[in-house]
Order: sequence, then structure tokens, then C-alpha cells
Amino acid sequence: MPHRFNSLRHRNYRIYFIGQICSLIGTWIQFVAMSWLVFRMTGSPLLLGLTGFVNQIPILLLGPIAGLVADRVDRRKLLLVTQTLAMLQALTLALLTFSGNVEVWQVIMLAGILGVINAFDVPGRQSFIVQLIGGREDLPNAIALNSLTMNATRLVGPALGGFLVMAVGEAWCFLLNGFSFLAILIALSSVRVEASAVIRKPLAVWSDLREGFRYTFGFMPIRVLLLELSLVSFMAMPYSVLMPAFAADVFGGTARTFGILIGCAGFGAIIATLYLASRRNIKGLASIIGLAATSCGVALMLFSQSRTLWWSQLLMVFVGFGIICHAASINTILQTLVDEDKRGRVMSIYTMCFVGIAPLGNLALGHLAQNIGTPATFLIAGCCCLIGGVIFMIRLDTWRRNIGASPALRGIIP
Repeated sequence: MPHRFNSLRHRNYRIYFIGQICSLIGTWIQFVAMSWLVFRMTGSPLLLGLTGFVNQIPILLLGPIAGLVADRVDRRKLLLVTQTLAMLQALTLALLTFSGNVEVWQVIMLAGILGVINAFDVPGRQSFIVQLIGGREDLPNAIALNSLTMNATRLVGPALGGFLVMAVGEAWCFLLNGFSFLAILIALSSVRVEASAVIRKPLAVWSDLREGFRYTFGFMPIRVLLLELSLVSFMAMPYSVLMPAFAADVFGGTARTFGILIGCAGFGAIIATLYLASRRNIKGLASIIGLAATSCGVALMLFSQSRTLWWSQLLMVFVGFGIICHAASINTILQTLVDEDKRGRVMSIYTMCFVGIAPLGNLALGHLAQNIGTPATFLIAGCCCLIGGVIFMIRLDTWRRNIGASPALRGIIP
């Protein structure tokens, strides 16, 4: 077990790790409350999909600019700004809900504002990790533990959020999330990174953006990774947005049922991150990516046909395991290869493919669920993930021929 937590020996990362856990629990509580609030007011899977779309589409639209900003400014200060703005968004949502006059358009608008904030926050956080640990030796472990915080809180946060929604209402959930940001703000104020980690050179926006895209897509295996990531993000990630409709329509459940199902996916994600943290290098990660996509697809297909709650909870564990094992493995490969002066731009493109593509899936699958139902929609999504994972594994031989020029990637395919 001990080597799974190597990155926690770094003081900066240890402080950030604790602060992020506290903040992310509040974020997941707000996610459950916001989703349930929209569904309670409208009963519409389409509007659930629209809310997710508006929340995440800024990451796709603003990703390249956000990545460039992450390469040009002090990333710690960037995160202090984005986290403060996110806290103000949560408090505004709480105030509107407490007033009793909250309307769906206001919730959707605030979801969009949070999406703009996250567009700059996510690549900043992703590229900040290497500064916290001061090098690349413990980088794969730090990435895995960063995923662990995201998914451990996904296990606790939604379940707690579902309970709080039923016990005290959505407004208190939004208020609690607003105060939870104090933990990460204190942590960011306490960490100290070397000034040399901040890149300073003359700014040429368009040429720098072109350089980032050329650097990212100029290597065939990386292009394939991002395409595979986009497919799983588009088809599998919308499960969380559509889950309130599935919980209510299939199981006749409440916000608590919704929170438990999302929490089960979080439990599977925790298992995935502990597994990845136990790996000492990137050897064999390409095969894991294909297997993770395949297992996620099969689990979604079986989940779509399940009418037994305990069986559905178990399947959601496999869905969460597959999605996070898939995304975190790709993240590890990219961060291992990337040059420091392009890290923000590369991770912004990764974020676009992982998070930014998801709102298109939210909108498309939300529309599909409105017409054919959520179970049939989950079945189609699972089939697509399964096919994508199988094709990816079949083409691993092509990968092997192309990675010979990159010593850092040798051994990635067994």
C-alpha cells in the first residue's frame, strides 16, 4: 500500500490534496441538488440534458484559450481566482433558492457561468499537479491520487447530497457548497511553488494556439487516444445527467436513490484510481484503456435492462471503474510525455475531449431519452462504448509500429 501514496510526501501536494477533498464533497452535493431541482421543477430529461450541456460546453469552446492562459500565468493565482468565483456562483444559487422564486432559466444560466469558470479552472488544476510535486518521478502516482480525490468525493458527495435534499432542501446544499470552497482557498494560499514554474515569454495568441494543436495532434497514438476519450465521454458520461430520470421512472425513487446510484459509480472510480496508483510505471496502459472502455460499455448495456436496484448499483460500480480507469490512464500517458511549456495547452485539449465533449452527449442523449426513454438510451450508449473499445484493442498493433520513435512510450503495449 505505501507506494500508492508516494506523492503525499510532498508538502504542497499534501495540503492541496486535503483542501480539494473538502471542496469537492461540496461540489458533488451541489451537483445532486441542482440536477434534482431542475427535474423537480420540470420533470423533463431534455432539460436535465440541457443543464448539463450549458454547464460543460464552455470547456469545449474556451478550452484552447484557457490552456494558453494556464501556460502564461501563475497557476496558483489562476486557481485562487476561479475557486473564488465558483464560491460566489454557489452562494448566488443558494440565495435564489432560499427566496422561493428560483426559476429554471436562472439555474441553467448559473450552470453556464460555472461552466465558464471551470473552463479555466480544470486545465489550471491539471497542469498545476507537476508543480506541487516538484518533478515527474511521482507524477503518475499524483495523477492517480488526484483522480482518487475526485472519485472518493463522488462516492460521499452524491449520497450525502441526496440525503440533504430530502432532509433540508436544495438551498442548504448550495449554501454548504459555497462554504466548502474555503478549504481549497486556504490550501492554495498555503502552498509554495518555485517562481521558475511560471512560464514567461512574449505572447502571440494564434501562433501559440497552433503550436499547441500541432504538438498535441502531431503524434498518431496521441490522436487515437483523444479520439477514444471523446467517444467514451460523449456516450458514457451523460449517465450522471440522465440518472434522475432513470431513478424516478424505473425505480420510482427519490433524490436519495439518485445519489446512491451516482455514489456507486464513485465507488467503482475509487477502485480504479487505487489500482492505477498501485502501478509503478506506464507499461501496459494502452491495453487497459481498451479493456476499460469495453467493460464500461457492457456494464451500461446491462444497467439499461436492469429492474433490480441492488443489481443496478453493482453495475454502476463497473461503469464508474471503466470511465475513470479509461480517462486517468490517458491522462497519465499525456502528462508523462508533455513538455512543461506546453502542459497547459495539452491538458486543455485533454479536458476538451473528456469534459468538453460531454455536454454534446448530454444534449444528444437527453433528446434521445425524451423520445425513446432512458433505458433504451443507456443501451445505445453502452453499445457504442463497447464497439469503440474493441476497435481500439484491435488496432494496438498499429500503435506498436508508431511508438517506436518515442522511447518514453516503449512498453506501453505489452
